[in-house]
Parts: sequence; C-alpha cells; structure tokens
Amino acid sequence: MLDQLTVILVAILALAVLFDYINGFHDTANAIATSVSTRALRPDQAIVLSAVANFVGALSGTAVAKTIGAGLIDERIVNAADPHQVYVAAALIGAIAWNLFTWRLGIPSSSSHSLIGGLLGATLIASGVAAIQMDGVTNKVLLPLVSSPILGLAIGFGFMVVLLNLFRHAHPARLNARFRRLQLLSATYMAFSHGSNDAQKTMGVMTLALFSAHLIPTFEVPLPIIVVAAIAMSAGTSVGGWRIMKTMGQRVVKLDPIHGFAAETTAATVILGASHFGMPVSTTHIISTAIMGVGASHRLSAVRWGVAGRIVVAWILTIPAAGAVAAVSYVILNAVVG
Repeated sequence: MLDQLTVILVAILALAVLFDYINGFHDTANAIATSVSTRALRPDQAIVLSAVANFVGALSGTAVAKTIGAGLIDERIVNAADPHQVYVAAALIGAIAWNLFTWRLGIPSSSSHSLIGGLLGATLIASGVAAIQMDGVTNKVLLPLVSSPILGLAIGFGFMVVLLNLFRHAHPARLNARFRRLQLLSATYMAFSHGSNDAQKTMGVMTLALFSAHLIPTFEVPLPIIVVAAIAMSAGTSVGGWRIMKTMGQRVVKLDPIHGFAAETTAATVILGASHFGMPVSTTHIISTAIMGVGASHRLSAVRWGVAGRIVVAWILTIPAAGAVAAVSYVILNAVVG
C-alpha cells in the first residue's frame, strides 16, 4: 500500500506532465502561427517542425528550471508548513485551469505566468508572505514581465524598418518567395527558443517536488525529468492549438513572409536571452508584441488594437487569476488530505 506522501508526489508529477502537455498545445501558436499565416509552411509541416525544435530546445539548459523551483519561494519554510506538498499540486491545478480557460476563448495568455501565479498563490495560502523570495519575484518575474514585451515591440518595429529599407526596391513577389524560405529557419529558431524557456518551468516544479521529498540531494534537474518534460511539451505541440493560432496569425495584424520572419527572429532572440539568464518570460507576450511591432512599422492602423487589447488584459490577469484558483484549490486539497 502506497503511503499518502507517495500518492501526493505521484499526483504532482502527473499534474506537471499534464501541464507541460497543455502548455505545448496552448502555446503551439507562438512558434508556428506566423509561418502558417504567411503560407511559408503547411499546418502539418509547421507542427512537426515545432514539436521537434521544442524538444531540442527543452534539452538546452536548466537555468529557468532553477528559478522556478528554487528562486521564487523558500521551500524550507513552505514545506515546514505543508509537508505533504499540497501547495505544489494546487499551483499546477491553478495553472492548468487558467490555461484551459484562455485556450477555450482563443486568448493567447501566458502559460509561464499561470504557473508562476499558481505557485505564488498556493504558497501564500500555505505558509504566508515569509515563504516568498521577493528579490527573485521582482528580478526574475516582474521586471521581465514588463520589459520583455516592450523589447519585443521595439525590436520588432526596428528590425522591420531595417528590412523594409534594405529591400525597398525588391519585387514584391520575389521578396515574398525569398522570405517564405527564410521562415523555415526563423520558425525553427522560434520553436527552439520556446522549448528552451517554457519546458524548463515544468522541470523546475518537478525537481522542487523531488527535492522537497528528499529523493534528490541537491536542486539539480535530473536527466529523466528533462527528457519527460521535453517529451510532454513536444507531444502537446504536435496536437496543435488552432484557436489561439488563429488569433496570433490572423487577427492581430495581416502578415506577409517578411513580417513573419522579422517577428519570429525578434521573439526568439529575446526569449533565448531570457533563458540564458534564468528568466521565466512569457513566450506568448513576446511573440505577440513582436508581431504588433512588425505590423506597426507599416502603419499603426495595420494592428488590430482591439484584439491586442484582449491580449493585454489576459497579460494583466494571468498571475492573479491563476494564483486565486491555486489558493482555492489548496484550501480544498488541504482539507481532503487532512
């Protein structure tokens, strides 16, 4: 007979894999919407490419995983208050619920911030403010939360202006054909960067659970956890996220291949930089704002700002909403565990 702690640990790992799978199909649009919208790739081609590149990107490092698992909360304080690790399960439930809600509405919200919000919300209820590492939250979450979309918008705008000036005398049909081919590279780059950041967040939660259960001696992400997280995300990616893909690729701004190339290259570069420094950024927000910046370089009216506004609202609500769901989930689960 398995004891209660083992059952909860297995449930946490299963929820983490489920979250990673949902993250894959929820955020598929981040990597492939622009390529599909510009007809650089067929949907089936784009999904296969994205799944493979996501998998490879997930194997590229663990800096973001360490931030999620050890840089935002003090596991000693929260585990003393909640030795069963119910807070980790509640955090994942909050993140999953918000992801599914926004996916159903076709709103490209941030899986990253839903997980962070869930973790912070459940931790606050479980053990109070003392367990929150405010320096980590400020430097690794709040600052990138604000700065990374701004970088996506500004760099996307600037890069697009440069490209338009470089190719201002090019024949439109030949230019589109050239950049459709280049989008194979930029889409791969984008999918790789997505895996390098998003898959690591689930690795961090799974490693936190194993470390808190004293099954690993130090907070180093085990290789099996890296592989499982990479497989789960790439499997979810292979399913596709058509609702959100339509919003990202068609509703924000009309994209030509040169725009798609610029947006993907901009977003992937910003995301990889964040991954290097262990910052769990929103790949959704970065590609969204890169698309807006690219579109605005032509004229401001090219961007459908009403749709962009819905994305911004989701951006603001994600952390508190996922945190609230996680907090309620913790109260219910803690009562059941007793």
